[in-house]
Amino acid sequence: MAGSVPGAGDATYCFGWSRKMGGAAVPLRIRFGADDLARCRFALSPLCETHEAVRTLRRARRHAYHLPWLRRARDAARGLDLTELSLLMPDPGYTPDFLGPPPTTPYTTVASFADELDRLARTDVELARSELRRSLDSTPGAEESAAGRRLLADPAAAVRRLAVVTEQAWHALVAPDWPRIRTLLEADIAYRARRLAVGGLRALFADLHPRLRFADDTLTVLTADGTPRRQELAGRGLLLMPSVFCWPEPIGGFAPPWQPTVIYPARGIDGLWRPGPAAPAALARLLGPNRAAVLAALTEPATTTALAERLRLAVSSVSAHLAILRDAGLVTAHRAGRHVRYQRTAVGAILTTDPR
Repeated sequence: MAGSVPGAGDATYCFGWSRKMGGAAVPLRIRFGADDLARCRFALSPLCETHEAVRTLRRARRHAYHLPWLRRARDAARGLDLTELSLLMPDPGYTPDFLGPPPTTPYTTVASFADELDRLARTDVELARSELRRSLDSTPGAEESAAGRRLLADPAAAVRRLAVVTEQAWHALVAPDWPRIRTLLEADIAYRARRLAVGGLRALFADLHPRLRFADDTLTVLTADGTPRRQELAGRGLLLMPSVFCWPEPIGGFAPPWQPTVIYPARGIDGLWRPGPAAPAALARLLGPNRAAVLAALTEPATTTALAERLRLAVSSVSAHLAILRDAGLVTAHRAGRHVRYQRTAVGAILTTDPR
């Protein structure tokens, strides 16, 4: 995903982040105006997760939480040529914004990967040329390398190749786990939305990430690139996007015309690849093993499809179990856009607690 590094004359508007780990933290200060407070929103992006998955694959030693995924992803990625895409992901440095522009849809109507990929493939040629050169300039010798010369020689063809390899990476690295990933991301947004509703922006940012601070209408993002910066949102608001693969640091990205964005590690990453909690034996005897497993799996709100994928049950079976659990007052259902999410009631939560 993009992380913008300001060049001469654009420090006011370009809002960047270095992916270098460690080092002294310096502030990026994002100033909210009156209009911006009402224009903060959340979104999800399968395209963003795909590019962050590629980064995670390249930086495997830094991602202990994702070791189960990495073991499978290495095999899945063997047939992918990630040379050009990886060259455009300097660490630290600037990644072209066009590779993953901020979603324009809210999380309740998540854009499909195909829609986001089409947006990437239609990137303006001159914009692509400018951002490709800027990214390659982040790495000494990259522009003169064979891959760098090829990217700059024909930006239109480069965009097409990057779209193709991004699609391949999606199918190999992310799509098989997307229902599980999406469930975790949506659960994070639900939690953040409750924080925002109860305590406003101060409460929202209080535990979003240790490197984020909000005070006096200013969000301070501590970065490690050694370049203090300021950004005025100027009525554009701020897009907040949880991510599974951007762990452990938040990412600030996107210069105009894109909406300013902060991508942050979602809650619950440590348990993403672990099996869900087992239902207590007594509950399994009472409800039956599959229905009890469905109730136990609802540690966070989830859709029927996500539960079916997690439990390896048929969607129709999970749907039937949820209907019975809802009639019994053990779960509730809430619609968000096109999706219905289920969560346990207080009684359902008590039943899933092992009495031993």
